[in-house]
Amino acid sequence: MTTVSEKVKSIIEQWSLLKHPFYQAWSAGELPADKLKTYAGEYGSFIGLIAEAWDAGKYPEIAGIERDHAKIWEGFANSLGTTVQKSTSIRQVAALNKHFKQSCSSKAAILGALLAFEYQQPTTVASKLTGLRTHYANLKADETYFEIHLNDWDEPALLIKDIERMDTKDQAEALFSLESACMLLWSALSGIYDCDTVAA
Repeated sequence: MTTVSEKVKSIIEQWSLLKHPFYQAWSAGELPADKLKTYAGEYGSFIGLIAEAWDAGKYPEIAGIERDHAKIWEGFANSLGTTVQKSTSIRQVAALNKHFKQSCSSKAAILGALLAFEYQQPTTVASKLTGLRTHYANLKADETYFEIHLNDWDEPALLIKDIERMDTKDQAEALFSLESACMLLWSALSGIYDCDTVAA
């Protein structure tokens, strides 16, 4: 029998953000600086929802930490000469944000959505941090957000454990939300990568 953890890993591997052209270009130093600026501003609208999602999942302590992390992300955006957009102008990012907001009405759905992000974050921040230091040092980006999430596996482990405790119906809902969020995270990067808008 396939375990919840195995199902989670299989779903996320299909939509691994490290395979996305946006992050691959970042890692190779081929991502234009204006795309980093757009990413910091527009994707920041999603980062600002993470605390709300943890609150909906009934984890107030983690939600409090995530509010501080959202402020740290604002520092990253500011260091690149932009600000976090409260209402994104990129359709795919707006769809991601909508999924997280709608998922807050169900504990199973929000845990699945959070897992799509939290499970990948330790590896994506490591890649982004290396890319910033290797190829974009001249931008003098504030790297704090990425540094504090290196090897941060406690939250995904907690989410998986709580999903494992659910009944079959709720597990199915969580996994469906996980896959939906994985696809939307991928799509959000595509929207940022392909857009011509630079965050103000």
